[in-house]
Amino acid sequence: MSLNIKSNTLNYSPKRLAIKLNAKGEQFVLQGHPWVFSDNITKVNTDANSGDLAIIFSKNKNKVIGLGLYDANSPIRIKMLHSGNTPATIDNTFFKQKIEAAFAKRSGLLQTNTNSYRLLFGENDGFPGLIADVYAHVLVVKLYSEIWLPYLDGILESLQTVSNAQTIVIRLSRSLEQSKLHNIKNGAVVYGTLPNEVIQFIEHGVHFSANVIKGHKTGYFLDHRANRKQVGEWSKGKTVLDVFSYAGGFSVHALANGAKEVTSLDISKQALDIAYQNGKLNNYSGTHKTIADDAFVALKKLIKNKQTFDVVVIDPPSFAKQQSEIELAKKKYAQLAQLGVQLTAKKGLLVLASCSSRVLAQTFFDINAQVLRESSRTSDCILKTYHDSDHPIGFPEGAYLKCGYYRFDV
Repeated sequence: MSLNIKSNTLNYSPKRLAIKLNAKGEQFVLQGHPWVFSDNITKVNTDANSGDLAIIFSKNKNKVIGLGLYDANSPIRIKMLHSGNTPATIDNTFFKQKIEAAFAKRSGLLQTNTNSYRLLFGENDGFPGLIADVYAHVLVVKLYSEIWLPYLDGILESLQTVSNAQTIVIRLSRSLEQSKLHNIKNGAVVYGTLPNEVIQFIEHGVHFSANVIKGHKTGYFLDHRANRKQVGEWSKGKTVLDVFSYAGGFSVHALANGAKEVTSLDISKQALDIAYQNGKLNNYSGTHKTIADDAFVALKKLIKNKQTFDVVVIDPPSFAKQQSEIELAKKKYAQLAQLGVQLTAKKGLLVLASCSSRVLAQTFFDINAQVLRESSRTSDCILKTYHDSDHPIGFPEGAYLKCGYYRFDV
């Protein structure tokens, strides 16, 4: 395999750092948590660089209790790779075994009519700050930390071998775009060719496209796949409202499954154009409408016009990206649930989702339950869902996705 990324990454060999932690930090490592914060470190080499191998020794017995990668630019100073008393060598073989283990977890999903999936889900698959998504024959690797630069060639080789990708694209976080430790360009094609940056792929038999160079994250949001399939199956012959539709995930599944009329609502006209084009990749007989507007404003307009829909899906972006935003996020979720109740037709289905990891699943479901109790309508929660199989949860903070399905009696 020939990668042209080699000359663009770090030209130094990572050092080995002897690290000691305070009692709290040591407890986290022994519990298998993937993060060690800077204020938990009591001893470290002063000239430590991002990507250096952190060898963590126990406070009292001086035994190795974990291995991680040092991140000089993050409050999460060490991203853990291995915890416990069993020895490990951090090399290409180590990473390949982890990638093969991650691929095995996706085997059930890949036996369905689906060729798009998340191969590596960051910390949850043992790769903190690294995401790898596959769209048909294209592998998109998104880097969020400099720690991976010294190890990237070997990891990419293993990812290509395991996924059998014909093309590899590198995407960078904003902070990594500013890094002076590499010359990688965001969107660089480092293996194979990419004649068209828009890639078509299949999700449970439904056709979609993703711009792997300019699209959000790696080009698309794969995490709601199972919910999109479920909504599609329950949309035959129905009218559907897809709020915060982005590229039309729920909308397209509904249309492909025989929905009578689908309305995609998003603030981005560009996203709605993609949603409309994604719909056209499939055969459908229903009507696809779009509304470009702020969701809260548009929903109030629809209510004022006395419009209702058989199926209402509300899947907003994260409202709580930091701790200080949690209370406001709860209020927004409650407000959206209230608006959704008013827009759902008699005997209709309201689907409410959250991707805010800081708002716990039980809190989110409690908010929905309270809003529904306080409404004048009776309903049942018929389903609660969480992560699909290609987004496994390896530690508490790794859980973010939750979705509730509420069927109204009248």
